[in-house]
Amino acid sequence: MTIRALVFDFDGLICDTETSAFESARAIYEEHGVLLTVGQWQDRIGTQSRSWYADLESAIGPLSDRESVLERRRIAHHEQVAAEAAMPGVEQFVIGAAEAGLSLAVASSSSLGWVTEHLDRLGLLDRFAVVSCANEDVPAKPDPGVYRLAVEFLGVEPSEAIAFEDSPNGIAAARGAGLRCVAVPNRMTEDLDLSAADVVVPSFAELAAERLDVLLDR
Repeated sequence: MTIRALVFDFDGLICDTETSAFESARAIYEEHGVLLTVGQWQDRIGTQSRSWYADLESAIGPLSDRESVLERRRIAHHEQVAAEAAMPGVEQFVIGAAEAGLSLAVASSSSLGWVTEHLDRLGLLDRFAVVSCANEDVPAKPDPGVYRLAVEFLGVEPSEAIAFEDSPNGIAAARGAGLRCVAVPNRMTEDLDLSAADVVVPSFAELAAERLDVLLDR
C-alpha cells in the first residue's frame, strides 16, 4: 500500500472542541431544569444532524428567548475552545507527517471559518494543503462528500489516503469515500462503537507517520 496523504477530522481529533460543546449546552439545559447526558449528545458528534437545543425544546417547548440563549451558549463554547491546546501528540504527528513528504488535509463537518481559525491559533494551519468543510453544497458527515473533495484537491486516490477520525459519523464518511481509517477517540467518544475503523489507537502520541503501513496491515 502506498500512502501519499493523510486526512484529519478537526473537532475532537485535532482539538478537543467536543467537551466544551457538550458542557456549554448542558449548562443551558440545567438552567431550564432539563438533564442532558453524554449519551444523548453523542449522536451529534461529527455531524450536524440535530441542533444542540433539540432535546431541550422537546422537553419544555420552544424557547421564547432562543436567540439570546443561542448567543450565550455560543460565547461560552467559543471561550472554552479558545483555551484548548491541540490534542496530545497531534502537533508532533502532523509535523512529522509533513516532513515525511505526506500531503495533509482536514475534512470536517464544521464551517471553514471555525476550522481555519483554530488551526491558525494552534499554529497548524500552514501544515495543511487542503481544508474541506461542510457547507450548503457539501453535506456534513456521515455523508462522504468532505472526504471526496479533500482527496480530489490533494490529487490522490482514496486508496492512497488515510483518514483520522474520532466518531462513528466520521468513520462512516471516510470509509464511504474509500479511505482507510484510523480512529483516535476522545473522552466524549471513547465508549462508542468505533469498530468500523481499520484500527483504533488511544492517542496520536502513539503514532508515527512512517509506521502507518504496518499499523494498518496488522
